[in-house]
Amino acid sequence: MFPQVDVQDGSIVTEENRIYSSGGANSYWNLLLHLVEKYTDRETAILTSKYFAIDIDRSSQSAFAMFKGQKEHKDEAVKKAQDYIEKNIEDKITVDNLAANVAVGRRSFERRFRLATNNSVLEYIQRIKIEAAKRSFETSRKNINEVMFNVGYTDTKAFRTTFKKITGLTPVEYRNKYNKMAAIA
Repeated sequence: MFPQVDVQDGSIVTEENRIYSSGGANSYWNLLLHLVEKYTDRETAILTSKYFAIDIDRSSQSAFAMFKGQKEHKDEAVKKAQDYIEKNIEDKITVDNLAANVAVGRRSFERRFRLATNNSVLEYIQRIKIEAAKRSFETSRKNINEVMFNVGYTDTKAFRTTFKKITGLTPVEYRNKYNKMAAIA
């Protein structure tokens, strides 16, 4: 209905032409800090954040995102591939193998997958693997390497980079923030 509106997905605070908006149920606190800093100074914003116990400089809601797998489509071949990815997160999954598994040519499979899920096949695989890693960090005492290997990554740098890109936090930051056992230790 409003084609000129540029939606800032995942942003905490959006500002344009003196119109301010905050995303999420409690991000109005982040908007408050943004306005305090804008109209006073950084020192006052920091004092306010401490007084109200608000994380300052939080710019993304990525860490709160929960990936559900986008299965509300009618493409059975894509659903079959999605199920395979979700059941085999520890494996190295290639687009060629998935396409062959569902008996669809690679280019056609990639096109259909993006159309059905709004993700490329590789993006989807990464998001499923990172979602599994997040759950593991939240509920277990496994170290970063154990979780990394359990979700099919063998390259620490690639895992850290992908994890941070998707969640906005490093694996250690995420575990420390969301795992009660890690916070106590």
